[in-house]
Amino acid sequence: PDAPADPIIVHPDVRRMLMDQRAFNEGARAFYLWVGLQADILRGDDDAGTRQKADDFLALLTPVVKAYLTDRGFRHCVEAQQVYGGHGYIAEHGMEQFVRDARIAMIYEGANGIQALDLVGRKLPADGGRAIFAFFGEIDTLIASHADKDAMQEFCTPLKQARDRLEQATMWFLENGAKNPDHLAAGSTDYLHLVGLTALAWMWTQMADAAQQALANAEAASEAPAFYEAKLVTARYFMQRVLPDSAAHLAKLTSGADSMMALPTEAF
Repeated sequence: PDAPADPIIVHPDVRRMLMDQRAFNEGARAFYLWVGLQADILRGDDDAGTRQKADDFLALLTPVVKAYLTDRGFRHCVEAQQVYGGHGYIAEHGMEQFVRDARIAMIYEGANGIQALDLVGRKLPADGGRAIFAFFGEIDTLIASHADKDAMQEFCTPLKQARDRLEQATMWFLENGAKNPDHLAAGSTDYLHLVGLTALAWMWTQMADAAQQALANAEAASEAPAFYEAKLVTARYFMQRVLPDSAAHLAKLTSGADSMMALPTEAF
């Protein structure tokens, strides 16, 4: 009892909150920068087909950037507040201000539920689903490029699983949405989050590859080995501890709207 208290960083639950935030923030930055790059390609590329693909990606993924990143961003602000315990709830450290400020992002510029409806109702079926199938193609190309790299399989395998779940969800919507539009609306937020998770897994797979290549380069590895090792650890954490949520989103989405819509209006 007379010994100094352990710092809270030794506790796995504190690590969980911090690693959740780190894995999301770094993956999200890569994702929105890639989506922003599509706007530059749309404006400046000489090839009409390349511009068309960039336009498709912008249309499909803008609702995901807005809604998924702000949903998760608010959640991680709350987790950051939780790390401080009671001190996170008072004004001294500023966390309570971050939580209040982050909350508005889920509402303005189109509430996130509306963004999800826009995604599944307009962006997904546009041009026969051309954008989402092009997105699958980008992921498939990346996975195929690493087929002979054993060190990349711990990242490519979960990415492939998430990609396949997203395709299952897409096909379920295409088969059931026309029969009952409530199925689309009921599953829209889960679908948006499934797209977001898959996109971040795609980003993390690319970052893991870049980190492995840098560590294999003696000059780069000698300059910042800790940076690249941390990237690999964080990528591994995302695949093992965050990406499995994609299975839950698929299960909820494919359960349909029946139980959601069953109670009469008066019950609320």
